[in-house]
Amino acid sequence: MLLSNKVCVITGAASRRGIGRATARLFALHGGRAIILDLDGEQAASAAAELGEAHRGLRCDVTDKASCFTAIERVVAEFGRVDVLVNNAGITQPLRFMDIAPENYDAVMDVSLRGTLYMSQAVLPHMRERRSGSIVCMSSVSAQRGGGIFGGPHYSAAKAGVLGLAKALAREAGPDNVRVNSITPGLIQTDITGGKLTDDLKAEILKGIPLNRLGDADDVARACLFLASELSSYITGATIDVNGGMLIH
Repeated sequence: MLLSNKVCVITGAASRRGIGRATARLFALHGGRAIILDLDGEQAASAAAELGEAHRGLRCDVTDKASCFTAIERVVAEFGRVDVLVNNAGITQPLRFMDIAPENYDAVMDVSLRGTLYMSQAVLPHMRERRSGSIVCMSSVSAQRGGGIFGGPHYSAAKAGVLGLAKALAREAGPDNVRVNSITPGLIQTDITGGKLTDDLKAEILKGIPLNRLGDADDVARACLFLASELSSYITGATIDVNGGMLIH
């Protein structure tokens, strides 16, 4: 039980085939209390109910600072602390560079980057007070290789921003024993990719993946579990690639 009685907040975790939902399930299996935050409060509550009575689902708009702080205050009021935060919420848009309009840029940046900032700001004082905590930030291989399969350049920029923000926070929060790390998934089969992968496209993508398979949400969830648990107690400011070898340096 790697997360026995730890209170674990996961944003954007209501989608059934998503990375956040898989992470919540795995955390629950390892004894953690999964707190599922999502823009759809009813869906979040339903997802948490499937995990059992020890878990909660709350509505939260990660682009709104007050919403983030209110959600965390509710969690702390009920459970007394937050041990783990997984900044998973994000959106993507398959647009080319010259097609990115201001509203596209704002939407993608707000959820992935601003959301990571606000949620981390909401939990950090509680973690500092207890001198313990782990924050996991979800970036993307798109940030590292300058574009992905389905995300536009503004998605790459947002996810690259997440990497920089996480490293800066890791440096600042380290003296308080709060660890901050990032995960960069490759092509993961979720609702975002569902229905968009033709057989020909899949075959072409697999040529560049040494493990010769696409990833699934559980692959990323396991990396989240490692970073959330004491197995990674001397790791901070790191980036873990979960891409089957797509980005071997």
